[in-house]
Formats: sequence, C-alpha cells, structure tokens
Amino acid sequence: MSPNDTIYQIAIWLIPLVIAIVFHEVAHGYVARLFGDHTAERLGRLTLNPIRHVDPVGTLVVPMVLALAHAPIFGWAKPVPVVAGRMRNPRRDMALVALAGPASNFVMATIAALVIGIVVSWNGGALPTGGVAGFVSDNLVNFLLINVFLAIFNLLPVPPFDGGHVVEALLPRPLATEYAKLHRFAFPVMLFLLVVLPTIAPSANIVARVVGPIYYAIVRGLDFSGTLT
Repeated sequence: MSPNDTIYQIAIWLIPLVIAIVFHEVAHGYVARLFGDHTAERLGRLTLNPIRHVDPVGTLVVPMVLALAHAPIFGWAKPVPVVAGRMRNPRRDMALVALAGPASNFVMATIAALVIGIVVSWNGGALPTGGVAGFVSDNLVNFLLINVFLAIFNLLPVPPFDGGHVVEALLPRPLATEYAKLHRFAFPVMLFLLVVLPTIAPSANIVARVVGPIYYAIVRGLDFSGTLT
C-alpha cells in the first residue's frame, strides 16, 4: 500500500483518531467515577475496546470525509454517560470531568512526541519511511497532531465541546440552564465550524484563526525531534 494511496491516507488518520477519542472518552468516565458517579463503569464504558465507544458517523464517516477533503481531522465517539447529580459537587465536578478529556489528549500528545524523539534518534535523525516502519511512523506523527487538535478544539467555550461544559459550570444557574439548551444543536455546530464556515467565509474560519495558532505553537513545543516543523 503506497503512502499516496487513498486507503493508506485514511488509515494513518483514522487509526490514531480512534485511539485518541477512545482515551478521551474513558478519561471523562474515570474522573466522573473518582467524584462518585459510577454510571459509565456500570454500563461497561470504562474500557479501551473501541467497539464500545465508536459512533458510526462521528468516529468513521466524518473523519474519512474530512481526510479526503484535506480538511482538519476531527471526530467524536459516543459520549460516556455522566450523571452530575451523583457527584459530590455537581457543578465543579462536571467542569473537571469535562477538562479530563482534553487533558488526556495533551498527555497522549506528549507521550507521542517523546516516542517520536526516540525513534528519530535510533533512525539516524529522521523518521522511517516506507514499509511497516513508515506506516507506524506516520500513525505516530498523526497521533500527536490529532491529540493536540482534539484538545484545543474541545476547549472551545461552546456546546457541545468540553469547554462548553466548563462555561456551563461557571455560569449562574439560571444562565447555565439556558446555555445547556444549546446542546441540542451539537452536530450542526460542529458541521458549521468545521465545514460550512471555512467554505463561505475563509476570513472567519475559527479553526484557522483561533485554533490554528495555538495548535502550531503547541506542536512546535512538542517537536523534540525537530522533524515535525
């Protein structure tokens, strides 16, 4: 399978994306359990088995379409169920549960950067290309990039992202109730931000103007091997 092959390109983006979003969702569930909500655990969602987390549209179809369109790769899994009322301090704990997902992505990106640095040092200062080693290297690099992007994008302070849950926890209760109603528009919001807005108004592209600079700054900071930027 050639690196220029469409299936190859989908594979080197889809595999790391699935791993990243599975860890992201499990992180939410573990932190919720830490604060007293065992809902995810009872439903068997505290597992790294991707089958338990895959959303056919968000985990497979949308990322593949974005990859083929050369757009920023984004996706989501089935949300881990969290019941705020079962936690000791619902508003505070829900904010921390929301932040656990992006935090896990930053941790995974850092681990990926360290592994890339080791691989590069073993391979004479460059990443392997071609064959199985090249395929693994491409997945590893994309794993880093995807985790950084997911972390930043999920921190946007609008529903349905994790940053929206943090805002909801910080708002006064009456405003938080109204703000929570925006969650019903979760999919249209993501579609608009990722696809529609960049197409109709490139100058208002939130990914390029807001996420992009932060994303590139973090990637440069994690480029221990000097091969990514």
